[in-house]
Amino acid sequence: MIAGWEPENPVFWEATGKFIARRNLVISVSSLLLAFCVWMLFSTVAVYLNRVGFAFTTDQLFWLTALPSLSGALLRVPYSFAVPILGGRLWTVISTAIMIVPCMWLGYAIQNPQTPFWVFVIIALLCGFAGANFASSMGNISLFYPKKKQGSALGINGGLGNMGVSVMQLLSPFIVALPLFTFIGVQGVAQPTGGTLWLANAAWVWVPLLVVTTLAAWFGMNDLAGLKASFRQQLPVLKSGHLWLLGMLYLATFGSFIGFSAGFAMLAKTQFPDIDIIKLAFFGPLLGALARSGGGMLSDKFGGIRVTIINYLMMTLFTLALFFTLPDSHSSGSFITFYLIFMGLFLTAGLGSGSTFQMIAVIFRQLAMTAVLKKGGTQEQAQHTAVTDTAAALGFISAIGAIGGFFIPKAFGTSLSLTGSPVGAMKIFLVFYAVCFLVTWLVYGRHRASPSA
Repeated sequence: MIAGWEPENPVFWEATGKFIARRNLVISVSSLLLAFCVWMLFSTVAVYLNRVGFAFTTDQLFWLTALPSLSGALLRVPYSFAVPILGGRLWTVISTAIMIVPCMWLGYAIQNPQTPFWVFVIIALLCGFAGANFASSMGNISLFYPKKKQGSALGINGGLGNMGVSVMQLLSPFIVALPLFTFIGVQGVAQPTGGTLWLANAAWVWVPLLVVTTLAAWFGMNDLAGLKASFRQQLPVLKSGHLWLLGMLYLATFGSFIGFSAGFAMLAKTQFPDIDIIKLAFFGPLLGALARSGGGMLSDKFGGIRVTIINYLMMTLFTLALFFTLPDSHSSGSFITFYLIFMGLFLTAGLGSGSTFQMIAVIFRQLAMTAVLKKGGTQEQAQHTAVTDTAAALGFISAIGAIGGFFIPKAFGTSLSLTGSPVGAMKIFLVFYAVCFLVTWLVYGRHRASPSA
């Protein structure tokens, strides 16, 4: 437990603060990266399930890719309040260890083709615990860094953490082709095209890494004294209209990133069945994750609002262009153009995730500080309230954003089921991005377009 944490004090920061903050950030990134690996497991596993003996429908497979994001979004609400109550170190240990459960269960379930669909539904929902980690992780790291460095710190934590999706999607095609766990009885399934699939590897390979990271959090992270707050102390932030507006903006960026990450491989498979998309799917989440760090850094330099406005314009244009790449009754479509434009959407979704998160941190800190000082509170009271409100807002808004991980793949699945095409879902996304562009410009851009915001 560290007392007297003063990140805004330059002397303290240079002498002590930045080294402690950096150590906590490194461990946080490691835990969050593994969390995204576990959260998005079904984005890869679902593509393989029918190849190892299952007979699920396309809609059922889209359900499995969507459900972890649904439970992850709901769980982010209690997770967002956990750090001020229990402390960042203890909660990181608990939340990292929990992820071992769905990984172990999924590895066993995959090995029996008679495993019913409802079992996979439960496992998919349990994977949502991993997705909820983002709320507590980002809220915790925001406590360690001064205002001027929060955009970069949150961008690194979120961006490198988001890379877990691409790491998992990149490694899985190679991992499932190797007899890694035959020593504990894992049986491979021979494929008609040659080779063997050991699909359980996709889940079990993360278990030892989760154990190591849990131990690293226990021995290497810190709690900050004086920054704890009860659930009741954090509730007032929910009354702010800015929380809901910023939540909508974050839904359009991070929600798109995680939703596309969950559903892109299945979508591409339905539109271009002759393409082996599983070996190409990782690149989009990788771009988005790297872009998130860039979005935070650009926002620290040019202002989160400016970056976000431009970003929404680009997301709208990319979505519009995507309509012309799909196969229809007159054309077989263009996979290369489809893939490249989707990479542009991943890129802008990642950039926007970083820039909107920087906006949230700056705006809520300013609102809280101003409110306390106007009531005659001290600078210390204002700082404590600002830290508490910002952490709670970051966590709660991240829960809103995670809903996109459920809505996007489910919208694709429903649109395909009803019409045979994803166009209906894409029209909704197009309108939503255009609305977010207008809201950011009208509510924030005309009044708060300063480099700090």
